[in-house]
Amino acid sequence: MKPVQYIAAHIRRVLKDGGSAPHSVEVQWFFKEQVKSRGWYTNELRKVALRFRRSLLDDCGLAYMVQVADDLFRGEVLEEDVLAVELLKKSIDEFGDNEFRLFESWIGRVSNWASHDSLVYYLLASMIVAEPKRRSAAFRWAKSQNRWYRRAACVALIRGTRQQMFFDDIKRLTETLLTDPDDMVQKGLGWLLRETAKYNRYSALPYLMEIRDRAPRLVLRTACETLPPAMKAEVLGTRAKRRAFPKPVQ
Repeated sequence: MKPVQYIAAHIRRVLKDGGSAPHSVEVQWFFKEQVKSRGWYTNELRKVALRFRRSLLDDCGLAYMVQVADDLFRGEVLEEDVLAVELLKKSIDEFGDNEFRLFESWIGRVSNWASHDSLVYYLLASMIVAEPKRRSAAFRWAKSQNRWYRRAACVALIRGTRQQMFFDDIKRLTETLLTDPDDMVQKGLGWLLRETAKYNRYSALPYLMEIRDRAPRLVLRTACETLPPAMKAEVLGTRAKRRAFPKPVQ
């Protein structure tokens, strides 16, 4: 069996040689921060990841593949991070607390929202649904000085809220992060509340009304994106604003 570093280096060469320089420039448009990209389109990257996954599982086993993914996920090249997650996301049921702690440590390597959301949504959030006691990690992350851990606290509960789980935890987390000034954290919290409003509307709506005067506008508008127009107007206060204007004189 070849060393993990050898396989990871081979995958990196494949990603570098098979990418598109023009598309790597286009990728940068989606990010505020500087992102290093090989210029792969998502569907093609997933096909390559699937081929490597099959080969690694057949020849070396899951534990070895986790080590390869750990080597790849360094937060430096977007496609390397995403491919690392793609290698592992179909094996969630075979992972335990040791893998959860390993994947949690990857958050500290993140340098952009795409790598972050791929890691947290596909691996950590899925593992929290599989073992709900792991959701306590989100409250630890919410207190971090690192913006990506605080965003992870939100994204990690999204799969759960889509199954109508964790509503009380989501309220508690929201109270912790509602005044966070970082736009990446605000977008993550808004995303979590949006999915909560979509899948658990009649519990979420009274809570959105409760926090609407305290929530940053970015959080509130994101949270309301999937609501029917009348409900959205009610939460955002646009109806009240219209009523506040005097009617024009006929």
